[in-house]
Amino acid sequence: MESEERNKKEGQIDKAVENLAQKENKTEVIPEKIKQEEPIIPAINPEIDFVNVVFEKTKNEIQKVIIGNDDLIQLILAGMFTGGHILLEGVPGVAKTLTAKLIAQCMHIGFKRIQFTPDLMPSDLIGVNIFNLQKSEFVFKKGPIFSNLILIDEINRSPAKTQAALFEAMEEKQVTVDGTTYKLELPFFVIATQNPIEQEGTYKLPEAQLDRFLFKLKVGYPSLEEEINILERFKNDFSNDHSGKVKSVVNAEEIAKCNSIIEQIHIKTELINYIATIVNETRNNGSLFLGASPRASMAIMKTSKAIAALRGRDFVTPDDIQFVCFSVLNHRIILSPEKEMEGVTIDSVIKEIIKKIDVPR
Repeated sequence: MESEERNKKEGQIDKAVENLAQKENKTEVIPEKIKQEEPIIPAINPEIDFVNVVFEKTKNEIQKVIIGNDDLIQLILAGMFTGGHILLEGVPGVAKTLTAKLIAQCMHIGFKRIQFTPDLMPSDLIGVNIFNLQKSEFVFKKGPIFSNLILIDEINRSPAKTQAALFEAMEEKQVTVDGTTYKLELPFFVIATQNPIEQEGTYKLPEAQLDRFLFKLKVGYPSLEEEINILERFKNDFSNDHSGKVKSVVNAEEIAKCNSIIEQIHIKTELINYIATIVNETRNNGSLFLGASPRASMAIMKTSKAIAALRGRDFVTPDDIQFVCFSVLNHRIILSPEKEMEGVTIDSVIKEIIKKIDVPR
């Protein structure tokens, strides 16, 4: 009797061991199948995500007041995150100055507004040495250029001497007064505005100065829907109190971090060749009297990287390059006299150049 029970128990144990072995064999196969069928989800680059978050925070603050102009805001921030200067061109009343002031309000950095007039002197801009009677020595009194974000309103209303005072500051981030050089505090950006219609009492900006602006952005009229939204937003707010709701959400350290992240964005060799081909074509185009310089090539490369980062990518695409081309090139190239008389526009020439060049795959 005992032997029968023992044999029964041994049989049950053997069967249990056999079932366990079968389960173990199955578990060796099933995970492999599941692993092969699972989709591969790319990891989000936390650094690119940081740039995108900074952009979204800033845009959301600006749009508490400004309606529309999404591309304009994106390009201004792309320029600032790459250390460039912006020229805003548009007729009066399209919020050029307001946009620049709101961007300054979003950033926890120094801000100065300078109204350019025909009697503005270079010393009014960069500063002057004043004799201190108590110390019996000259002391340098800094001008308004010594800040982080400089808004220059109606830049084309001052003569060449005052414009020349900006050259060194915009390119080399320093000013020289009486043989002494003074470094400007970083970050340093210039956002300038000008009116393309009213030319009385204005001075044409020299090509050398225009070339120092990363972008020339044309601020157009709002669409009908956007204008209705503007009227709805301010129908009970004649004093524009909405601007008081805009908070500073970005500081100098975050701007510097965005700059360093954007520098590391990947751009393929084929896209570098694509940029060089576009710029080279401006120098060999029958419709143009003056083509773009290598500074334009660098500007397209830098800002296309910035646009990629703002859109949440760590690599540049041909669309990014085409998006920035118009704003980088439109103030750096000059139409031939014949084409200008025919009414051809610079934007149409740039569009034609981009269309004829094969896009890298």
